Amino acid sequence: MQRLALVGHGGNLAAARAAYPKAPEPWLDLSTGINPYSYPCGELSLESATRLPEPQALRALEQAAARAYQVPAGMEVVAAPGTQAVINWLPYLLPVRRVGILGFTYSEYARSWAVNGAEITTAADLAGLADADVAIVVNPNNPDGRLVTAADLHALAAAMSAHEGLLLVDEAFIDFLEPGASVVPRMPAQGTIALRSFGKTYGLPGLRLGFALAPKSLAERLRAALGPWPVSGAAIEFGTRALLDKAWLATTRAKLEADAAALEVILSAAGFTSIGGTPLFRLARHDDAPSCFELLASKGILVRRFEERPTWLRFGIARHDADRARLSAALRA
Repeated sequence: MQRLALVGHGGNLAAARAAYPKAPEPWLDLSTGINPYSYPCGELSLESATRLPEPQALRALEQAAARAYQVPAGMEVVAAPGTQAVINWLPYLLPVRRVGILGFTYSEYARSWAVNGAEITTAADLAGLADADVAIVVNPNNPDGRLVTAADLHALAAAMSAHEGLLLVDEAFIDFLEPGASVVPRMPAQGTIALRSFGKTYGLPGLRLGFALAPKSLAERLRAALGPWPVSGAAIEFGTRALLDKAWLATTRAKLEADAAALEVILSAAGFTSIGGTPLFRLARHDDAPSCFELLASKGILVRRFEERPTWLRFGIARHDADRARLSAALRA
């Protein structure tokens, strides 16, 4: 049996199946932190697949995102094929020397800037970011759910403006928190960029849709980099529909909060110590986390592990009672 490789993100069930060929099907994938309650998109128009996306339809999608995220005047919304595409492009558009990252966090930021020659510093607090050319804060943090207040982030952006620094705030997991948690509604016209993930929030990661909320000059460069048809017709159609549905967001938030609480009970009963999380995932510590990971995988349950933190496991939210019972039974083993 081959060992499942450690990677900097969740997913990849094909690799899990190859590493654990005797695991029962279907696999229960709790490794990604994606909303298990997918938005009910309804039917897709034939034109969305048979025609190139129209510029006005893309503008309507970005306007819907601007309303949903309360983007202030002076900032622009750029639709992208997932926020990962933006993360990969920014080092080319902003070839800076010093990048500070509030850690421990999502590893793709350090990777993407490092391969472009930036000097990467991992900071333990906001004060350690103030001198960077670009400061990156994942908020709430992935994987522990650490939350920096919007006021503190605005203060950091103001301090960085003294040397024309840029603050990047990744809000991929913020949609199910209180509205005041987001830095976006009071973002200054310069010096700050925020990222929002559509796929995680609406349970549709395969659409590959995300947004950058940026000052006009940076937004124009990002649009030019992404090209004339940055997202698919399906992403435009479903995305516009979902972003305008505030009632669904509120109802789903209540479901996720209840499910996250139920998951905490299961993990506690299995001897895990809670570290934190968001309504889309929980992070827990166990002295024998590697063995727990192997045990779960052998039973067809994939969770997220961390090479740098071997006693940590991150669990996505299970939607069904049967899935929670399956997880609980596996952990009891």
